[in-house]
Amino acid sequence: MNDRLSHLKLPFPQAWLPADACLVGGTVRDALLNRQRDPFDFDLILEDQAVELAREIANRCQAGFVVLDAERDMARIVFAEGTVDFARIEGESLEQDLHRRDFTINAIAHHLQSQTLIDPLQGKQDLEARVIKMVSPQNLRDDPLRLLRAYRQAGQLTFTIDESTRESIREIAPCLQAVAAERIQTELSYLLATSQGSFYLQQAWEDGVLSPWFPNLTQESVEKVQQIDTAKEILSQQFPSLPPTWDNNVGGESDSLQALAKLACFVSSSPEEAEAQLMALKYSRAEIRTVTNTLNLLPRLLEENIAEMTLRDQYFFFQDAGKVFPVVLLTAIAKGLSLESVQPLIERYLNSNDPVAYPQPLVTGKDLLRSLDLSPSPQIGELLTELQIAVIEGKIKTPREAIALAQSWLEQECG
Repeated sequence: MNDRLSHLKLPFPQAWLPADACLVGGTVRDALLNRQRDPFDFDLILEDQAVELAREIANRCQAGFVVLDAERDMARIVFAEGTVDFARIEGESLEQDLHRRDFTINAIAHHLQSQTLIDPLQGKQDLEARVIKMVSPQNLRDDPLRLLRAYRQAGQLTFTIDESTRESIREIAPCLQAVAAERIQTELSYLLATSQGSFYLQQAWEDGVLSPWFPNLTQESVEKVQQIDTAKEILSQQFPSLPPTWDNNVGGESDSLQALAKLACFVSSSPEEAEAQLMALKYSRAEIRTVTNTLNLLPRLLEENIAEMTLRDQYFFFQDAGKVFPVVLLTAIAKGLSLESVQPLIERYLNSNDPVAYPQPLVTGKDLLRSLDLSPSPQIGELLTELQIAVIEGKIKTPREAIALAQSWLEQECG
């Protein structure tokens, strides 16, 4: 396993580093697991002057430079292909630094000059056993975000969380309320975005880690999250063009539509309460809108007979759903909607020429104003909507017929 570390290549000559420089943390962990990190993300620790050295190397490489924490002597060099973080050792020695870390698998250092592994907490042994084990309960208390990070890293690596670690997590879980919402969201987003993350979300809920943020969460709700993964697989097989839509991002930091479908199962079923919960977690307006729109639209699929939806009903459904349709679809199927019943709507959504899902107006508001000698008013929008429904119902096919029909409606109204 050590041979994998010797092949790690820094984006600058190693000779520029002092003799005490060590790689630590995720860089070492992933190398030992033979996991590729792309973009690269190196973490270096030095005995002193980390910011000063990082600045010097950034200048020599003409790379970006950021001071992360001047007091703790931490900085980052930003290359096109990845980043290199520099930090001063915390404590009196390298071993003290490693003993301050979160989990044993992240408390392994690789001394670059001697090509030796420093592993005082047997992290390599835990890597081989595929287990997440805390360094100490106090380290978790020092930064309670590490509680959620345990499940995220277990999900990334498909590891098991050590039972004594889970016991400490359950005890410390209330402290998570003191963690900044943005940091919670970042960890949560990964677990929501991947299928393997769903299993660990279940464990996180069982251990009380999610309760401060999602007080309405139940066993049934958590199970629905895993069913979304199943629904995606089933839909992907029958409709191969659907999967790319679930990877779309609506404008948040990292959440795909698939992740937001899972989030819709976590929050309150009340759109108003759900909005408040997501605002507290600092989700973007676009992400909040996607989830709340999903919650508003779900009853129209779950509580109504889709086969009895008129063309008018379907038209308004697609107008309200828009790009949120893939989220509503996944969530509805996870909540029990049969694929057969919703298949007609899926086929419409996937057909860009479908007049119900993707209407193409025969006339514009300007056409109506000019042809019917009207003044701007909300009535114009109402006429355009009814004309579009007349198109999909097959009542009109040309702009002339549209103008004539609108004129007849106005005459009837006047009469």
